Amino acid sequence: MAGLVINNLNLKPGKCMGVKGLVPKDCKSFVINIGKDSSNVVLHFNARFDHEGDVNTIVCNSKEAEVWGTEQRETTFPFNQGDIAEICFSCDKSEVKVKLPGGHEFKFPNRQSLDIINYLSVDGIQIKGLNFD
Repeated sequence: MAGLVINNLNLKPGKCMGVKGLVPKDCKSFVINIGKDSSNVVLHFNARFDHEGDVNTIVCNSKEAEVWGTEQRETTFPFNQGDIAEICFSCDKSEVKVKLPGGHEFKFPNRQSLDIINYLSVDGIQIKGLNFD
């Protein structure tokens, strides 16, 4: 499945970027990356239904100059195959806040202290909408 890539977003600190997508019925995982560009990702968000040994786990990481950081795993997994998933990302220089369906949320460190998000890529889900608040 070819994914969506957007550059020059200019998402400022405190603003929420909502990603809404349909999760395929046979989905093994889906990925949302946000950051400066494809080589410098502040948050790699990988929701894994059954992928690379992880079941119903969200694996997060960052990438700076093509080098991956340390993974962080979240066990809250409010996604279902065949359903709509809505996730909201907001970023400041210290952290990325991720709001999940069902009122769940978590934080991931902004290891690059990036304050403007210019890059978004989504793969594995069918995009139904993007929202910028």
